[in-house]
Formats: sequence, C-alpha cells, structure tokens
Amino acid sequence: MSSEHDAGSGFSMELSQDLREMRDWIHEFAETVIRPAGSEWDEREETPWPILEQASKIGLYSLDFFAQQWLEPSGLGIPVAFEELFWGDAGIALSLVGTGLAAVAVSANGTPEQMGEWLPLMFGDADDVKLGAFGVSEPDAGSDVAAIRTRAAYHEASDEWVLNGAKSWVTNGGIANVHVIVASVDPALGSRGQATFIVPPGTPGLSQGQKIRKHGIRASHTAEVVLDDVRVPGRCLVGGKERFDLRLARIREGGSAGEQAAMKTFEATRPSVAAMAVGVARAAYEYARDYSVSRVQFGRPIGQTQAIAFMLADMGTAVDAARLLTWRAAWMARQRKPFDHAEGSMSKLVAGETAVRVTERAIQILGGNGYSRDYPVERWHRDAKIFTIFEGTSEIQRMIIGRAATGLDVR
Repeated sequence: MSSEHDAGSGFSMELSQDLREMRDWIHEFAETVIRPAGSEWDEREETPWPILEQASKIGLYSLDFFAQQWLEPSGLGIPVAFEELFWGDAGIALSLVGTGLAAVAVSANGTPEQMGEWLPLMFGDADDVKLGAFGVSEPDAGSDVAAIRTRAAYHEASDEWVLNGAKSWVTNGGIANVHVIVASVDPALGSRGQATFIVPPGTPGLSQGQKIRKHGIRASHTAEVVLDDVRVPGRCLVGGKERFDLRLARIREGGSAGEQAAMKTFEATRPSVAAMAVGVARAAYEYARDYSVSRVQFGRPIGQTQAIAFMLADMGTAVDAARLLTWRAAWMARQRKPFDHAEGSMSKLVAGETAVRVTERAIQILGGNGYSRDYPVERWHRDAKIFTIFEGTSEIQRMIIGRAATGLDVR
C-alpha cells in the first residue's frame, strides 16, 4: 500500500511532520497578527481586510491552502488549522475561513467545470483578495431548511435561472465576490425540491440588506442578501441541471432523494466548526490557567486553591475531550466512513457547548478582570455562543444524534 494510504487509513494520535509544521506556522500568525488585533476589530465590527491581505500574501488565505488541508490524508488538516486560527480570535478567523463554506458547497456537489471556474474567484490573490458567501438561512427558515421561500425558476429559452427571495445570517453576505444560494425549485417537495446556485460577481439584482449587529464574532461580516430577479446562466446550478432533473424525477416517482445539498454541506463542515470552538475554548483555558499562576491573593497564587484548580482541571479535560471527538469525526469524513452514530453532530455539540462553558469559567477565574473588556476572556465568551447556534443549533444536533441512537423519527 502507498504511504499516503497508510497515512490516511492508519489511526494515530501523533500528527505527521507536515501537520506539525503547518500548525506551528499558523500558530505564529495567530499569535503575532490575529490575537493582537482581536479587540480592535471586535470594536470596529468591520471585516479586517488588512489581515486578510497579510494572510493572502503568505498563502494562508488561498484556494491552494484550503484544498491542501481538505485533501490531507488523515483528515486533520482543517481541524488543526482552524483550531489555531480561532485560538487567535474567532471574529478575525471567521473572516479568514468564511469563504470555505461556499467553497465546500461547490466542491462537494459541483461539477469539475464549476469547481475550476468558480472556486478561484472566491479567494482572489494577494493583490486582489476576494470572498465567497453561502446563503441558506432566511427570516422564517433557520433550523427548518424545508421552509425556505427563495425561489428559482428555469427559463428554457434563455437557459437562465431566475432567483427571487431574501437570505439572512449570511457570512460575507453582500460583500462577497461569489454568492452560493440555496433556493426552492419545487416547493411542494420541501427540502427535496431545493437546489444550490452560484451567483457570479456583479450579477444585477443581488444586493446587501441589513448588516447584522452581533453579540460576538463581530469582526466577521454578517448580513441579509436580497435577490430581486437575479438571473444566472444555466451552468450555475450546482451539480448541473441534468443531474438535478433526474433527482426530481426519482423523487416524484417515490424514490429516494439522496442527500440534500445544503445538508450535505453542513455535515461535511461540522467537524470544522467543532475545531473552531475548540480553538476558542483552548484560548480561554490557557489564559485562565496562566492568570491563576500569576495572580496572587491572600499571599498565594489563586491557582493553588482547590476552587480554581478544580475548575481548570475540568476546563482542560473538556477541551481535550472536544478535540478528540472533532478529530474522530474529521478522520471518519476523510476516510469516507459514514456517521452512523452522528459522530459529526457529536463533535459540533460537545465542542460548541464546551466553548461556552470554558469561556464562562475563565471569566469566573479572572473575577472582575474577566468581566472587563481590557481582558480578552469576555470577548471569547461572547464569541463562543455562536457555536451552539450556527450550522445547526445544539438542539438540532441532539435531534440528529437521537435519531441515530434510536432509529426513530425524533422531532
């Protein structure tokens, strides 16, 4: 067997030399560039373009880097990279990786021609940085993806799709170069009648709606996207019209729908989102640990008291447990092993809730300082909450895990 096959299929708790070097490279960028800028961009609530440009210049924000890590044989490339970036700062890091969701939506379901045409345009280059955006959620369709009202109608004479509707909670929405939009072609079929469309740069009718002011991850741009008679070429249906028509015909005849594209995208990215949460949790744990050693009260370091030491013990254990679940899910996904027990959802659930709990404990350990914006833990706590909400709430993850556990249609 090839060495690549051995590296991918053989389970090991030790990262390869390449992964260790990549991890250390990103950690240095996170430590020297991202973390020092975290507070500023959180206050500004703006996309940190200078940091995106720096990342692009060194090849960190690039299609090549993301593709290399997605295809890394062990499956741990993206989780390792994301943990380090989000250890630096979640808002800035999400600006760096937000394009990835749109890229995954195209690469997981698109044709080779679509990948070759559109993926490079989502990243641009060091001289002209671009962004991608993936729009699924709507004002009345968050966890209930079947309730999507954005419509797509095919005009055969011009070989165009016409999109109408509005998306909410879109990372990079309105400022992205390429938008990837989920719309309903046959509303009677619910989520089974939906398709994913690429909206090319500068397409008339697509505009940014309200920019959303958020509790956390404020350096990441989140906005509504309005689609008013947006016309896209027929080739912009992700996966191609022929494949989509065959799928609809199969459904209408009572056959299986297969995996819905938006859900397939989220399933593929859940371990990645879990790794983001692990990064935030680890940052808070390490900061609180170091603080407890240097902070003296009643004549001794506060870490010497059981109350603090026991909190730190629980925090460190929880971070490691979340990372192990994340690595397992990422490894399984790379080896194309099915999540029969909802392992992807397990990683997202545990990592997200760990991030909230660990950052809250960090504030407690720092006391009044932890509640102050002069210290980063309060920002990390605000950032952490999103990981129990976006790309599937904790409740949705529990429902998926419950269905896997019981074999019943848990609702």
